[in-house]
Amino acid sequence: MTLRNNLDQVDLHILSIITKNARTPFKDVATVVGVSRAAVHQRVNRMIDMNVITGSGYFIDPKKVDYRTCTFVGIFLEKGSFYESVAEQLLNIPEIVECHYTTGTYAIFVKVYARDNEHLKMVLSDKLQKIPGVSSTETLISLEETFKRSVPIFI
Repeated sequence: MTLRNNLDQVDLHILSIITKNARTPFKDVATVVGVSRAAVHQRVNRMIDMNVITGSGYFIDPKKVDYRTCTFVGIFLEKGSFYESVAEQLLNIPEIVECHYTTGTYAIFVKVYARDNEHLKMVLSDKLQKIPGVSSTETLISLEETFKRSVPIFI
């Protein structure tokens, strides 16, 4: 069976393993999938080239590096046409780790990590709310991240 982006069952099986633990050695993935280590390596590289697999690195627990406040901010724009220029400016705020152009109440929805409420206030009032085109914001503080996961890969 071939899916969009020319992924087959072997690709999906590989993805299902490495999305659970990206540090799983290719030799172990190969054993489970029933192909050679070289085949796993080639398929992973192909999926990287196809942008099926994007980025690499480690997830850092924000609390361990002193970012104790996780916040979601809904951003209202003066006009929808401000989206691109506002998004460019949001990219310059390092505390913003995700940015989504949305339908519904907000034009833009961002995820922000701050060291504490004082730091959050500075990010909101001194950086985010001063961006031309931003008319107002609504802030929702996350009390706890219950879980985080990648999209499911069914094989």
